[in-house]
Amino acid sequence: MSTVGSVGISELQAAIRNVPDFPKPGIQFKDITPVLGDARLFRGLVHHLTSGFEPGSVDAIAGIDARGFIFGGAMAIELNAAFVPIRKQGKLPYRTHEARYDLEYGSTTIAIHVDAVRPGSKVILIDDVLATGGTAAAAMELLKRLGAEVLGAVFFIELEFLKGREKLRGVPVRSLVAY
Repeated sequence: MSTVGSVGISELQAAIRNVPDFPKPGIQFKDITPVLGDARLFRGLVHHLTSGFEPGSVDAIAGIDARGFIFGGAMAIELNAAFVPIRKQGKLPYRTHEARYDLEYGSTTIAIHVDAVRPGSKVILIDDVLATGGTAAAAMELLKRLGAEVLGAVFFIELEFLKGREKLRGVPVRSLVAY
């Protein structure tokens, strides 16, 4: 079992609350708020998410709206890196690049500021859950459009049965808890 301080992955997994039929019947929602609500668990989670990266080896952490912001900000502080928000279309105030991707029913668009990272910047992409991979793949497309070197994509939870990892070929993908 992997541990950081006194927090192991199994303890983080045990704190994830399963909420049946949310947001609609048949969905088993993985609620991470119990982890966020416990300072010791949250700090342990951030240590696990940043493991393998040294402070100063990463230029920026790119967090996907919205829970990726929670982890991304904490990771950026831990790694002495900048934080880059990747947001839903229309939420960023400056000029943006946008990427459209498909959802289960329909499609949506995410955006990044045109000057969010410099070409050659070493960036880690973070989000709470890797499901179908559409959002993460669109975010990586945006980062690469800016000339970033994506060192990896990191997730707290991966829903393996949805095969989202397949859309992220070409970069290392790491998840802490898999279902």
